[in-house]
Amino acid sequence: MPKAAFTTLGCKVNQYETQRILESFAGAGFEIVPFDAVADVYVINSCSVTSVAEGKSRYTIRRAARTNPLAKVVVTGCAAQMALNKNEAIEGAHVVVPNPEKLDALKYLFEFAPDLERASRESGSAITPSATLGRTRATVKLQDGCNIHCAYCSIPFTRPGMVSREAGEVLAEVRRLAELGYREVVLTGVLIGAYGPESGSGGPGFEDIVGSIAQVEGVERVRISSIEMHQVSDRLIDLMRAGKVVPHLHIPLQSGDDEVLADMNRRYRKSDYLALCDRLYREVADISLTTDIMVGFPTETPEAFASTAEVCERAAYLKAHVFRFSPRYGTPADQWGDPIDPAEKQDRSKVLMGIAARTGEAHKRRFLGRTMCVLIEGRSAGSGLLSGLTDNYLEVKLSGPKEWVGRCVDVRLDELSNGALLGERVTASRTSELPLYAAR
Repeated sequence: MPKAAFTTLGCKVNQYETQRILESFAGAGFEIVPFDAVADVYVINSCSVTSVAEGKSRYTIRRAARTNPLAKVVVTGCAAQMALNKNEAIEGAHVVVPNPEKLDALKYLFEFAPDLERASRESGSAITPSATLGRTRATVKLQDGCNIHCAYCSIPFTRPGMVSREAGEVLAEVRRLAELGYREVVLTGVLIGAYGPESGSGGPGFEDIVGSIAQVEGVERVRISSIEMHQVSDRLIDLMRAGKVVPHLHIPLQSGDDEVLADMNRRYRKSDYLALCDRLYREVADISLTTDIMVGFPTETPEAFASTAEVCERAAYLKAHVFRFSPRYGTPADQWGDPIDPAEKQDRSKVLMGIAARTGEAHKRRFLGRTMCVLIEGRSAGSGLLSGLTDNYLEVKLSGPKEWVGRCVDVRLDELSNGALLGERVTASRTSELPLYAAR
């Protein structure tokens, strides 16, 4: 029986697609093994969002070749597509699958290595992949592609066009996942709020599909992985206030300076973004906000960076993913070079990460003494404590038996330690929500 190993770099869309590719291999008779194990095939779903991501993709390819020099290495994803766009070879890759066809990676492999197709057939039976079992959160892709063309972003070149999955297909997948025992569904897409009939949904718009997923029996939470601020609509806010759609939004900021935002071709300004944050804190109880922020964009002056730091303070994020600008092939910003010194980018990153660490800790402390529902995901390797998330994305650890994994448990939050809230299960009813933003 041939063995296949998989790894993913980058976004939740990639993670979802890797799982789909894995299922096709398992269904064809491959044994699925960890990526650091000896395998006959290594499948790498790559990322090109930054030069660091591309570097990690190349390193991962070399790592697979070292683990088993005789294995076939299949590379797909955005870094693979970018190499195809540039007509460049990928060192160490035997099969390069275009991004739009990545779910057909098995077909590309068999065309390159028919001996593996014969071996998989001779293994005698398809294997039901176990990676989807015993989990608590499932990712479901709603939409793919982006045509906005932010000045720094390569995604329109690696995932061109806007495509929405048909609503019936999405709901059937969610029902299947609920039957498998998943309690939380994480909705993902490249530009998720663009989901709708004009790109293939069959009728429903974004808020329609979110509301329908929330009604699927067995689904206790619906989480949106990332959404642009102009796509946070009145109706979406109403869905969060009604329950099931969790009070947590990841809203990319990228910059808090109006001139830089204009240069980036972002469709909002500083005041718009802060007004939305203020509204969410006022109207959605317990909400947590997370974000992406870029530092070192070519036109980011020290004054522009100070404006971003101000927004980071005022938005009071639970977490922020801070990353450094790097020129991406074919983008408008690629023409502007990379004038900001790497050391300066690093210093700016540290400042923003420090602000986010401080606002995140303050946000978590607001919930001390509360009893909240925690979806238990597993046991922490280091401490041996159970670990899980509240609906508003707070990490919580507690003592308890393995039977709690996959269940929502009422936990009193007693202490904050090393970034995680520590608590104890209680049987009393949950305490009331915190006052809204005005009383923060």
